[in-house]
Amino acid sequence: MESVKNSKWMQLPRDVLVGSGVINKVDEVCQDLLLGEHGLIITGKKTSGIAGKPVQDMLEDCGKSIDTFVAKRASMEEVERAMELVNEENIGFLMGVGSGSSIDVAKLAATQLGVPFLSIPTAASHDGIVSSRASIIKDGDSASIQANAPMAVIADTEIIAKAPYRLLAAGCGDIISNCTAVLDWELAHRLQNVAFSEYAAALSKMTANILIDSAGSIKPELESSVRMVVKALVSSGVAMSIAGSSRPASGSEHMFSHALNKLAPNPALHGEQCGVGTILMMYLHGGDWRRIKQGLETINAPTTANALGIEDKYILEALVECHKIRPERYTVLGTGITRDAAEIVAKTTGVIS
Repeated sequence: MESVKNSKWMQLPRDVLVGSGVINKVDEVCQDLLLGEHGLIITGKKTSGIAGKPVQDMLEDCGKSIDTFVAKRASMEEVERAMELVNEENIGFLMGVGSGSSIDVAKLAATQLGVPFLSIPTAASHDGIVSSRASIIKDGDSASIQANAPMAVIADTEIIAKAPYRLLAAGCGDIISNCTAVLDWELAHRLQNVAFSEYAAALSKMTANILIDSAGSIKPELESSVRMVVKALVSSGVAMSIAGSSRPASGSEHMFSHALNKLAPNPALHGEQCGVGTILMMYLHGGDWRRIKQGLETINAPTTANALGIEDKYILEALVECHKIRPERYTVLGTGITRDAAEIVAKTTGVIS
């Protein structure tokens, strides 16, 4: 049964634009949302030229005053620097233009300042482009912090299709990881009476399954592939908003990814690690891990430690340690697995040789 409180606050984007050339509609979106005349673009060094400067030029041609802040990384220090600029210049709205880092900095800064925020991604590498959480480095560790969802998402498929295909494949891994995230959520609901939303879980599972079933159509430089992945990322974000937590899209596989970030000298992309984590965790759930692996292979996303560029020993260590990442979040990992069990899981699934 649906477990809810007497009232619930769901944050959803008001405008979502997905398609070729939609970045040219940024001023129309700003007008629709009544955002005012003074905004700040938070972007990255590379993505500034790809989309940051064009967005600034378009809005200034329409009479708006737009400042630009180049974020070095997704850290609390950068969030605080951005907030100082907003306060000094009396800026009324923020735009995250670029990759996940730029969008996360803009998202958290906007939340803490209480101003509107627009998400304008140049890649579809994870669901942070639309979710109500920001992945930020805080006190040396990566933290997932509750934030406001963007008021609008402008995903230009022409721009995103030109990004390295590896980023799109990583986005697919993040979506496919919903499969085990929902299983963990259901398990926590049954064993610990954790609040559970059937609607959010159904949407999350459906999104992942559609992508796995359509894996053969996800190819480099195809706008149709980008549209499919972006829509799936939006659906995952909506599922999290309905649930009021990241549960529909983050479980033991995400804990595994975060453990790798701590342990491996050169971690892979978040979505890539979550994809491999999903194979491992689906095995622990007793589910069809081979389907997960085949889907990722078809998309040309990593399915092994070697493909991730991470040594086998770090995979095993992450499996043993990852239950400690969010101990308050019950998953199939329970109180942890032994080194011997981790080796069986990783070798049986072919993640390590």
